[in-house]
Amino acid sequence: MVDFKTAMAAAAADKQKRQKKSADEKKKRRTGANLGIEPFDPIKHVHKERAETASMWLVLGFAATVTLIMRYLLMDMTDAANARILWLLPMSAALLLPQIHRAVMPPKYVEHYTGGTWFKASFLHVFTFLALTFVLVNPPLGDIVAPQIASDWTVVIDDGENLIYPEEGLSGKDDLIIIEITEGNSIGHDAWLLFGLADNVDSFGADVTVEIQNNGPSEIIEMDQNFWEDNYDRIVSVDENNTQTSPELLPHGDLDAPVAINLSDLNVGKHSITVTIEEQGNPWTNTRILEWEVRVVLVELE
Repeated sequence: MVDFKTAMAAAAADKQKRQKKSADEKKKRRTGANLGIEPFDPIKHVHKERAETASMWLVLGFAATVTLIMRYLLMDMTDAANARILWLLPMSAALLLPQIHRAVMPPKYVEHYTGGTWFKASFLHVFTFLALTFVLVNPPLGDIVAPQIASDWTVVIDDGENLIYPEEGLSGKDDLIIIEITEGNSIGHDAWLLFGLADNVDSFGADVTVEIQNNGPSEIIEMDQNFWEDNYDRIVSVDENNTQTSPELLPHGDLDAPVAINLSDLNVGKHSITVTIEEQGNPWTNTRILEWEVRVVLVELE
């Protein structure tokens, strides 16, 4: 026999067990919506994919159009000093993408566009613009950079027989060359400024002007067209092992344009040199300005 309390406790335990089992079965039978999963609609998914694909092509076409307008219209009308506007305007054009989508795309596509769409479209526009611009402003389609120094620069002294390089050889990190003399107020011979020009289009198409100043009015010196050709063996000196002992001013061989400037007889003191390199690029006139210093120092022999 079972007393009343034991029977009631057994009945309560059995009821609790049945309720737990029922809850587990209901949990297994829950739908995706009950689990927080959005039901998959294949037709809606296809429309969304088509809308995103159409958005991609619209952004690519818009970015290409903006880039072409910038390159072949705005660049011709803008001075190189104000070149900042040429990237600021195209970048800002990304703000127009939502309005362009709503104006061009059909309503069945627009309803699928969200904030994530504008975020992705903006990135696609910016990187497409940058990639196309890089292609259009560099050779062979454009040229917006003036020639640069091929290797380094130096100043040599012509004593009539040999070309004497300074002990430092080439310019240092501070664009400085020091020439030491032991007597007199000047080096006593002609000094030549030598360097080469390198460019990805035409190294020989640039105009080079040198301005030198030493405690007085500056003097503009044109480059000598024949010095390198007439003195090549003296400039490029080699030892008995056929090893070049002079600085390598033209590392790219015939592709580099040699430049020689006659600085005449330099006096003791500091000589400031400004080199202006100018060429007609595409579409701008490209200019590069370099500032160097040559010091002639009188030293006493011990």
